[in-house]
Amino acid sequence: MRNAANIEITIPVLNEEKTLRENVEKVIEFFQQECSHLGEISLVIADNGSTDKTELIGLGLQDGNECVRYLKVESKGVGLALKTSWRHSKSDIVGYMDLDLATDLRHIPQAISAILVEGYDIVTGSRLLKQSNVLNRGLLRGFISKIFNFIVRSYFSTKFSDGMCGFKFLRQDIYTKLNEAGAQSNGWFFATEILIVGEKLGYKLKDIPVTWIDDPDSKVNIIKLMIEYLKAMRKLKQRISTI
Repeated sequence: MRNAANIEITIPVLNEEKTLRENVEKVIEFFQQECSHLGEISLVIADNGSTDKTELIGLGLQDGNECVRYLKVESKGVGLALKTSWRHSKSDIVGYMDLDLATDLRHIPQAISAILVEGYDIVTGSRLLKQSNVLNRGLLRGFISKIFNFIVRSYFSTKFSDGMCGFKFLRQDIYTKLNEAGAQSNGWFFATEILIVGEKLGYKLKDIPVTWIDDPDSKVNIIKLMIEYLKAMRKLKQRISTI
């Protein structure tokens, strides 16, 4: 690929009126200061079912910033939000990150360069590599994350280290192929599915260590999430059995 591109990063949100404006403005400022050399970067706020003032704030951010687009997704689901955004994207590269900015923003140009310059198809952040720096993470969350990723590697014979990390980038032109081959979950597991299916299809994937600051106010119920993941894994196994 060329050394400059159109890049679109999607942030799925659900009832985030307290932090949406502040954190989106931080991302925009980072784009302007650190990413202009990479190409044209835009941000999609994918609102999947908010009932608070998230929509009002998202529309305000869209009106006040040329690089921001607010996307209303009527049903809940991180996977559904990402699929809706990526399916209609005209960009060369699409990405995903969490609103809490747990992954250090300085990894954005690193991930994009891995695709533009190094020729990778998919780039994923990892909190489990030796060079990773994880802060404020409780023992239970860290333990469950390691167990889950071990199960994924064993069940699907994959090589990536951290499927759950909310920091992923890929060439937009391969998204449809990933979706058709099995990456179809509407929930959180979708972000892991694209890695599993990507490896199965032979795409070039890069695992990068990241600095991660765990959000103490995270709304994610880790036990409920694990049950959702295990069910989604079984369904994915059936979908990709012929690859």
